[in-house]
Amino acid sequence: FKANSCSSCNKSTYFIKQKPLASQVLSCHLRQQELPHWTSFCVYYHDVVNDQFGLSHFNWQVDDKNYHILRTGCFPFIKYHCSSRPHADLDAENKFYTFLKAANLGIPTLAYGIGSWLLVKHFEEVLMPDGTKIKVYFLNKEIPGAMH
Repeated sequence: FKANSCSSCNKSTYFIKQKPLASQVLSCHLRQQELPHWTSFCVYYHDVVNDQFGLSHFNWQVDDKNYHILRTGCFPFIKYHCSSRPHADLDAENKFYTFLKAANLGIPTLAYGIGSWLLVKHFEEVLMPDGTKIKVYFLNKEIPGAMH
């Protein structure tokens, strides 16, 4: 919360800072990295609005490039693995991965999140259209232009 004083009425007004959508962070990160062949990163749940809840494997178009996204909520992060690939029907895979996460009660994804939190070695800031910066985290520093 942030308080502002109103000079004309001597009252304080409060507003909540808007968080960016996770999907917007995903697109901005890919553009900022000049649409890489692949990338894999985490973003904290508390930094974004989780607008891709329920999506595990899906296509994501950024400019003229399509990505296959493997996404999982692994508290305290949302984890993305992005590979530049032609558009494909990923509906069956998406349903299968979502079923597996639900059937396992999310326990493996929680362990994955805690492990990631312990092993994060690098972060970068993604510049959002409104000028704010969101940190994304990597287990290893990525090499620009790497194919794997």
